[in-house]
Amino acid sequence: MSNTRREFLQSSAALAIGIVGGAATQAAAQPETGKQPQTAGQAAPAQGQVAPVQVPKMKFGNAEIGRLVLGVNPMYGFSHYNNNFSAAMREWYSQDKVCEVLHRANSYGIDAFNYVNMGRAPQDLARFQAEGGRMHLIIQVTANDDAAALVRNLKPLALQRRGEEIDKAFQTGTMASEHEWCKRARDLGVMVGVGTHKPEVIELVEEQGWDIDFYAGCVYNRTRTAEEWKQALNGEIMEMPHDIYMQSDPARMYKVIRQTPKPCFAFKILAAGRIGDDGVAQAFRTAFSSIKPNDGVYVGVFPRSKDEVKENAELVHGILAGA
Repeated sequence: MSNTRREFLQSSAALAIGIVGGAATQAAAQPETGKQPQTAGQAAPAQGQVAPVQVPKMKFGNAEIGRLVLGVNPMYGFSHYNNNFSAAMREWYSQDKVCEVLHRANSYGIDAFNYVNMGRAPQDLARFQAEGGRMHLIIQVTANDDAAALVRNLKPLALQRRGEEIDKAFQTGTMASEHEWCKRARDLGVMVGVGTHKPEVIELVEEQGWDIDFYAGCVYNRTRTAEEWKQALNGEIMEMPHDIYMQSDPARMYKVIRQTPKPCFAFKILAAGRIGDDGVAQAFRTAFSSIKPNDGVYVGVFPRSKDEVKENAELVHGILAGA
């Protein structure tokens, strides 16, 4: 059995552990499943309370946000692993759990969310906000999204063209259409960013001088074509060609992130859960030592068996505070 950080096939005792961070009334109504692992002698902060550890901030446009941004993928079953893991994420992440995790993130100073407007996400976000939660939204915009409607309805801090759309355009020679998308997004009065899994995309956009504010770069290039994978893997083809994570990839993305003066967000720094528990702290250290002081990271959580929100926040605080 793999020792991935988000391993969900735990012992029966671990499976019984949920998370907290929701309202006290919810915790009282669900005295067992509403609990989350805690450090001995330390109570979890209730909804609206501030945890003793806070994620350090970065300047992003006219806002200050935590350098650890909450990722969205696990909440809606995008495991980038296999169908069973994706299904487990969807089953566990009820609306109650989504809101609990968002509130818990808030308590640790994680106040920005790399949101995607799919499925149940608008209803979950509306409930979180109605409960007093606040997140700066950095919205991933897909090919099917109406960017103007997103800005009108959700008032985001930023729109980020999703990496899949950008990478497909790069591979098909249609980047001009994505450049036009960025120009239209600029007219909506929000920050505009480009997401990608390919370092060469950032190099191209920089070279062409697009009017954008930031980049989001996946540190693993998981959108290579079949021929590119063959070249990278000495002629071999893997069974999961869309989710191969090569250990040599992060250094390439981190290099271009450092080279641009624009703020950047590194994502999939934990290889979509493939990095084992004993490597998580080093992956965070590598990320923050490899990006600029005005950069951050997107990290999703699946806290079914342990409190990943607290763990991540404490790691980031310790790294950036020099602890």
